[in-house]
Amino acid sequence: MTTFTIHDVSTRSGLSEPTLRYYEDVGLIGPIDRDESSGHRRYSSRDLDTLEALSCLRAVGVSIEDMRTYLGNRARGREAAAEQRDLLLRHAERIESEIAAQRARLGYLREKAAMWDARDRGDAAAEAESIRRLVAAVEGLGVLR
Repeated sequence: MTTFTIHDVSTRSGLSEPTLRYYEDVGLIGPIDRDESSGHRRYSSRDLDTLEALSCLRAVGVSIEDMRTYLGNRARGREAAAEQRDLLLRHAERIESEIAAQRARLGYLREKAAMWDARDRGDAAAEAESIRRLVAAVEGLGVLR
């Protein structure tokens, strides 16, 4: 049976060694086997597979509790497929909302820069048009009510 050190798993999963220890402490993984002579952690291929999945979930902002739910559903297999789908779609919707908010911020910044560019060039018509678009961009931010 192939085993991996914490360094190997950190490199392969992209998770830091403290994160790997934390995930074991909070029960997301493990308990991890230990080398009898040194006491160092020895991860199995199955542990590595689980940690790679957790790394992906962490990268998209999934909470520890939802990671725990994901792993539980994963272990249940097909019978938990609908729950797994719903969990993942809930996070996809959250990310879509974050993307929309970032696009609104980007639109505001671009319009504000366009206004200042027109002002710098002394182009009153372009500045007025930028201000009109800027008002719409501010509304997209949802900060002024």
